[in-house]
Amino acid sequence: MTTQPTTVLEEFAEHLRELDLPLPVDGVDRAREEAAAALSQLGDHVIPRLESLDAPLLVVIGGSTGAGKSTLVNALVGDMVSRSGAIRPTTRRPVLLHHGADEPWFTGSRILPGLARVHAGGDHDPEAPRVGDTTGDVDPATSLELRADDRIPQGLALLDAPDIDSVARGNRELARQLLRAADLWLFVTTANRYADAVPWDVLRTAAEREVTVDVVMNRIPERPGVAEELAEDLRGMLERSGIEVSRLFLVPETRLDERGMLPASAIGELQQHFTHLAADGEARARIARRTVGGAVAGLAVSARDLSEHAAAQELERARLRDEAQEAFSGSRERIDEALGDGSLLRGEVLSRWQDVVGTGEFLRGVESLFTRVRDRIGQAVSGRPAPSVAAEQALGTGLVHVVLDETARGAERAEAAWRTTPAGRQLAEGADLSRLPESYREEVSAAIRAWQGDVLELVRSEGADRRTKARVLSLGVNAVGVALMIVVFASTAFIPTGLEVGAGAATAVVGQKLLETIFGDEAVRRMARVARERLTERLDALVAERSEPFLERLDALAGNASAETLAEDAAALEEIAREIREDS
Repeated sequence: MTTQPTTVLEEFAEHLRELDLPLPVDGVDRAREEAAAALSQLGDHVIPRLESLDAPLLVVIGGSTGAGKSTLVNALVGDMVSRSGAIRPTTRRPVLLHHGADEPWFTGSRILPGLARVHAGGDHDPEAPRVGDTTGDVDPATSLELRADDRIPQGLALLDAPDIDSVARGNRELARQLLRAADLWLFVTTANRYADAVPWDVLRTAAEREVTVDVVMNRIPERPGVAEELAEDLRGMLERSGIEVSRLFLVPETRLDERGMLPASAIGELQQHFTHLAADGEARARIARRTVGGAVAGLAVSARDLSEHAAAQELERARLRDEAQEAFSGSRERIDEALGDGSLLRGEVLSRWQDVVGTGEFLRGVESLFTRVRDRIGQAVSGRPAPSVAAEQALGTGLVHVVLDETARGAERAEAAWRTTPAGRQLAEGADLSRLPESYREEVSAAIRAWQGDVLELVRSEGADRRTKARVLSLGVNAVGVALMIVVFASTAFIPTGLEVGAGAATAVVGQKLLETIFGDEAVRRMARVARERLTERLDALVAERSEPFLERLDALAGNASAETLAEDAAALEEIAREIREDS
């Protein structure tokens, strides 16, 4: 691999920070937790370990409530360095014990950067929970207590973690975070608790991620054969669960002294093991590489899982987008149907158009039609709007109503479709997406007026030559423009093939004949095409505007980390894990 492993890991961390899983699709809560855990593990352990393979081996001591972890730590050091007692939870702020010479490795943010450092005997952390706080909903500790003690062998550090099954949720979260930062996990259980379900779930996770695990079975009754029997049973359970344990240490039930300390003899084997491990740099490096290699392989699995979840989010966003677009596409089609089925050319529009062209026999000849229309316009009553202007206004008003009605129905259909699924309901929550904004009616009216202005300008430009201009001016630009608007709205199906035609078809034919009289057949077809194209553009924009509130909500969800990006991360992480294992 030409790219440095830490570069790949840092890019993956950035993709995790960018990952957006906002929609309530199946498994999203677990995916969010997995993303947070992976990001935590990258910063707490994997990246810093690969950057400094010669750093002290971090041994995290974890286990169930009341297993005696703190008592064990105190015995390993030979002093009361970690709080122990009957009140639960006991260990609230994690304690990291290290040799004085190793202090520079832990005072900075090399590992567990999210936890502030507090030195033993130094400033008290005001956020550290009190010992007696047994609330099940408290936040995890925000600091890490560092204790330098030269009785800890150089090259080794011990971290006393909270209970993995603590009654305090914050403690449980912190315990799992610390275990993800471990090079070596020392799991502490007891003779009567070693089969509990929660620890085994954590052990299986450790096995899947190839964390090196040592196990201490504590408080074994001192009766002949009991230790051997329990050890055999525990080993069998581990083997059946596919959990590989490096060492199993048996600690007998022992009376504590007046300070609450175990006698050194009770943990002699464990003490000797750590002493030898600290002195064997090659063994420490082998454990560190094995664990970090397993962690990277586990991150590759997480990356693939998250890629699938990101894909599910993308599919859900696409589905919701399709539903919204389909609803408004249907509105757009229904607007075209209303404009082409002749319904707009009835009622008020027909009445105003008849004021312009008259009623009765309208196919008595082209020149007769032109003359009659010109005469009627010239006879308009003074002080009233010209018949052509009234017809133009009626057409505009009718078109505005059609657009408003159909876009409102489109928004209602889109919102109704969204509310049938949890993801859509979440997006629609708190917003009346189907309500028309107060400004929308005026926007539609302005757009239709602008289109009518386009049509009038088209008439002026087409009638530029002297003869045509004279004809246009004799009727008035508005009257000719209304005729062109009517032709645009009329479908070819309205052109009559017999003597009986409906009012809408008759209206269209009069407009068509009038325009042909002025401009000729080819020019009328060209003008109608251009006018329709311009109307289409404005209608498309109006309908698209009403879909924006829906699409904007979807666009706001889009994260930068795609399913494809995460899949590429997974492949790169698998390659890094393979290289680490080959070097081990």
